[in-house]
Amino acid sequence: MTTKPPSPWDKAAIRTDDARKRENIGRRQEAAPPREPRPAVRPEGGNKQELRYYGLNAVQAVFAQRPEAIRKLYLSEARIPQLQPLLSWCVKNRIGYRVVEEADLGKLAASSHHEGVVADVLRVEPLALSAWLQSLAPGPVLALWLDGVGNPHNFGAILRSAAHFGVGAILQSQDSTLAVSGAAARVAEGGAERVPLVRMQDRHEALAALRAAGFKLAATVVRGGADLFAARLPQRLVYVMGAEGEGMDDALARACDLQLSIPGTGAVESLNVAAATAVFLAQWHR
Repeated sequence: MTTKPPSPWDKAAIRTDDARKRENIGRRQEAAPPREPRPAVRPEGGNKQELRYYGLNAVQAVFAQRPEAIRKLYLSEARIPQLQPLLSWCVKNRIGYRVVEEADLGKLAASSHHEGVVADVLRVEPLALSAWLQSLAPGPVLALWLDGVGNPHNFGAILRSAAHFGVGAILQSQDSTLAVSGAAARVAEGGAERVPLVRMQDRHEALAALRAAGFKLAATVVRGGADLFAARLPQRLVYVMGAEGEGMDDALARACDLQLSIPGTGAVESLNVAAATAVFLAQWHR
């Protein structure tokens, strides 16, 4: 007795509804034209060598100062005319760019303040204090030493003021966790590309090196310091700004050459660190 081979139609008859649906979906996917993949949405810092910038001025500042750092560009259709030079540069240098929807830009930036453009750029490593000091030309120089400032929006505002008043560098201790982020770069409005970051090692060695280079250090304190507007400020000066909330380290404040305060009405305890920094910088510049 011979066994009749099973018919494919018989198999089709006994397939489940779920199996038919899976096969139909597979056929439709094979027949459809390939779709361009949507932009990968990764959290900022997914690549330790790259940083995700967003905001028109922040991205344009990178393009103006170090275009070779741009690794990928995302933009809305509305920004195409305004960013035509950048797009042309991307084409010439084979840098990928993609026109995406506003919702995708929001996901890429993890913010609604993307202003129609997001870019992945290479990070800038901080300079060593010795290298920065050796690069200085003779004459007046102003620097900021941020002691514990941690809020990225405050940092961005400080970078913006520092760029406006021509600050030579922002100094950070070895253990500082403060770094340029997408949020800080956006608030800085291009200032993040104008002011170098300098990483110091031992505090005592840093103080000695700065003084040997002709700098005086001024602790900025809420109360008890000399009136900023009456003080005679040296040509080479480092303002030491304390952290939000707890303020400056007491030992560092005592190690400074000057203690300065901003006089006010007393109606509020103090200014925000970013606002206070702008006042201090303006007075030295004046």
